[in-house]
Amino acid sequence: MATPRVSVICIFFNAERFLAEAIESVLAQDFQDFELILADDGSSDRSSGIALDYALRDPGRVRYVEHEDHANRGMSAARNLGLAHARGEFVAFIDADDRWRRGKIGGQLAVFDAQPGAGMVCGTVNYWSSWAGGKDRLIPTGRPIDGVSKPPETLLILYPLGFADAPCPSDVMIRRSVVERVGGFEERFTGSYEDQAFFVKVYLAAPVYFSSNVWLDYRRHEASSMATTLREGGYRRARGDFLEWLAGFLASHDIPARKRVERALRKALWQLAHPWAWRAERRVRRLAAKVFG
Repeated sequence: MATPRVSVICIFFNAERFLAEAIESVLAQDFQDFELILADDGSSDRSSGIALDYALRDPGRVRYVEHEDHANRGMSAARNLGLAHARGEFVAFIDADDRWRRGKIGGQLAVFDAQPGAGMVCGTVNYWSSWAGGKDRLIPTGRPIDGVSKPPETLLILYPLGFADAPCPSDVMIRRSVVERVGGFEERFTGSYEDQAFFVKVYLAAPVYFSSNVWLDYRRHEASSMATTLREGGYRRARGDFLEWLAGFLASHDIPARKRVERALRKALWQLAHPWAWRAERRVRRLAAKVFG
């Protein structure tokens, strides 16, 4: 088989409601030199069968993979499973409840071609509620918009240490060489913050390009991982676990501008202990951004 330019990884767990729509949005891309890896995290509903059916229909391009004994090991392990089978120069992710717009792959490759120093590309995201009768919101990722951010500024600017919105995993495209350099996803994070732990490593390893283009419809629904965490009151615990991991990561790695990053981490820990002060600061910063640009 010829090596594709892009490996697309779709992880799923009991996602029968939305999985086919996510897969179809990948197959409908205007750029077709890709492989689609469907990584099953131990589903017990019809989604395993849906994924296997797509793999049987298009075996040259779509592959189904699963953990040994059809185990459920969490989102980070499922992404790493997909990465272990990826062959493309670039890697993109799509979660089973999201939907790509038709020019996603081609548009992001065009950015890489124009920005050879960029290690990751992401865009403005449509937070998609209209599918269920709600109102959509366009949220830009990072800054500068339509520009490159370099280490360590990206980490300092973006959530979870800064105030700019972080990427959605389904929106990013990343060079596979960067993924290999940072060691993939941290498997201790099975759900919440699994993406942020990975992104932190990327922010410190490579420049990131933030585009104004909209390539992703990020589906808002009550069964999503983040909605479940918020509903069950686990957000502060998850954030605390992440910041504890980040402290250990920073202590064991040679990173640029260490003092600035560690100062930002201490501030984040203070904000976690004083949530009302943190929320007030976020409101002031967002108001200032609207007024002054």
